[in-house]
Amino acid sequence: MQYNNLLVEAQDSITTITINRPKKLNALNQETIAELHDALKDANKDKNTKVIIVTGSGEKAFVAGADISEFAHFSVKEGANLAGKGQELLFDFIENLSTPVIAAVNGFALGGGLELAMACHFRVASDNAKMGLPEVSLGVIPGYGGTQRLPQLVGKGRAMEMIMTAGMIDAHQALNYGLVNHVTTLAELLPLCEKIASKISRNSSVAIAAAIKAVNANFEDGTDGYKVEIKAFGKSFGTSDFEEGTTAFLEKRKADFPGK
Repeated sequence: MQYNNLLVEAQDSITTITINRPKKLNALNQETIAELHDALKDANKDKNTKVIIVTGSGEKAFVAGADISEFAHFSVKEGANLAGKGQELLFDFIENLSTPVIAAVNGFALGGGLELAMACHFRVASDNAKMGLPEVSLGVIPGYGGTQRLPQLVGKGRAMEMIMTAGMIDAHQALNYGLVNHVTTLAELLPLCEKIASKISRNSSVAIAAAIKAVNANFEDGTDGYKVEIKAFGKSFGTSDFEEGTTAFLEKRKADFPGK
């Protein structure tokens, strides 16, 4: 599929989706959000894709925020619809995707950009990355899950400070906060993500999908994550991947998971 705002490349069980709006510092507009949904959906359906990497084009920005020109004159109802539709179509969609999604944060990840990175299953940053939620400086609040996911990742106090000051933190501070898993040079960012993705791809995709669901359950109101884990654990025993994984272990060889 051809996209106006994305570049998509699939190679060696990894699909890399690059947001390609360099003149706008890869800012998210509604078209880009819709395209990201479609690209992620297609990659998730592709049996050859074991891991998805999301990044931004160029060296300056992952995603520098939402495209403010699109919603500067919205009404209260239009603003609520923008947030609701965006969360459903992209941010919640990524979080609950059965294929692991790694955010390769190259440069600025601000506002909707940081919210996009936080919706991914984990994040790796280049050492020039800057992250923040500056929405209150515009008289609005984060609307794509930022007020919920940031406290989950860095703690309530740090999240409150970042949101209230509208300030940015650098990559090493983000690493210290637990917002990103690794920091590396810009040149090594994608190679490191691909190295991690390669390790992931050698494991059972069925088990990984179940693990994603179980981990996410811990953050869902009214859901007992332990019960979700127990059920998913039990279901694992009925999969071909379990049969192959245990057989390979007993035979002292590497598993060749069928993915079912």
